[in-house]
Amino acid sequence: MSLLVLGTALAPTTTTAPAPVPAARVPVLAYYYQWFEAHSWQRAKTDYPRLGRYSSDDAEVVATHIRWARSAGIDGFVVSWKSSPVNNRRLALLLSLAREQDFKVAVIYQGLDFNRRPLPVTRVAADFVLLRDRYAADPAFFRLDGKPLTVFSGTWEYAKNEVEQVTAPVRDTLLVLNTEKSTDGYRRLAAVTDGDAYYWSSVNPETNTQYATKLKEMGEAVHRENGYWLAPFAPGFDARMVGGTKQVPRRDGRTLRTEYATAAASAPDALGLISWNEFSENSHIEPSVGHGARYLDAVRELRGPQGQPPVSVSEPAGGPPGPQGPDYRPNALRLAGCVAVLVGSVSVLARLRRRRHS
Repeated sequence: MSLLVLGTALAPTTTTAPAPVPAARVPVLAYYYQWFEAHSWQRAKTDYPRLGRYSSDDAEVVATHIRWARSAGIDGFVVSWKSSPVNNRRLALLLSLAREQDFKVAVIYQGLDFNRRPLPVTRVAADFVLLRDRYAADPAFFRLDGKPLTVFSGTWEYAKNEVEQVTAPVRDTLLVLNTEKSTDGYRRLAAVTDGDAYYWSSVNPETNTQYATKLKEMGEAVHRENGYWLAPFAPGFDARMVGGTKQVPRRDGRTLRTEYATAAASAPDALGLISWNEFSENSHIEPSVGHGARYLDAVRELRGPQGQPPVSVSEPAGGPPGPQGPDYRPNALRLAGCVAVLVGSVSVLARLRRRRHS
């Protein structure tokens, strides 16, 4: 068994520290995925959570995610959602647990299906009304200037009048950001949405010479139309296991630090961390078997002291999670049990050595 304490020193990096986030602390929201079942971990994964191969219905896992995120200065999750019995149950669970820990939740609506085709506009519009009526009043919902924040993912696949059909009934109550990838794309929808959340996880900041300029121009275009700008940053990217070809090395935290500084320099209203637990695209910062807590600790270093106590991650005895995942929960009782077993094992070994030398 090994024990890793989140918040302890990481291996030093050689990169220059990024400029701090400007005076009024900009919120960080981490993209969060709630589609996991035990069998989900059998597809397209090269790394696994330190919590084991969990289900998104596991309240103790979700509560631990929130606690870890808060400890690193993350203000909330942007949870992937569209209405279904499973997704609705899990969104309600996340909001409930977020309330208990003074954490926030925004929603990114998945407007494209598994094959990246747009969902019927009537369904999307009905889901946004449901989101407004059932969830948006929750005190745990993240707000900008008093209005709950939502994101409509996949807007580039919809005509302007279709986007307006979705947003018009709810914009008096909700903020609905689009997900356009260019200033022209944003301007196309500026009048029928409330800003832009650019999900750009695959940029390589060491090779894309136009990267910083593009984010700055996107932020300026959004603010020119009085919209809200959610600027992206990520620790790395590798989607080859899901049919992609792009890979962005993590470079021991340098990619994360560079992207954070670049996003912060684009005058964002909030920063979008990609991601908490997108393991298929290897952009996760959730403590994992392969990376430990390195990238969560790196976010903590960037965000500065938050007044949160350090938290710990234990790896179960016997090594990394097996095919079905361990029956592990990171609470004090089980941690104490692990310590007791370790102490007992040391005592047994000591007695054996004494016998051999007696």
